[in-house]
Amino acid sequence: MARVLISMPERFLDEIDTVAENENRTRSELIREALRTYMSRNRIRNTQKAQSNAQILEGLLE
Repeated sequence: MARVLISMPERFLDEIDTVAENENRTRSELIREALRTYMSRNRIRNTQKAQSNAQILEGLLE
């Protein structure tokens, strides 16, 4: 598995560690899940935007 180095405020990292500990997960697991959720929501948003744009284009072409 590849490793990634990121920077974040210490207080934010403390919050992440608290959530991970409360859920009996590692910091990496929690961050991976957060990124998967973000990317999934982004795909859905992009799909919805593409559908909306297609409807606008269809309306213009009628």
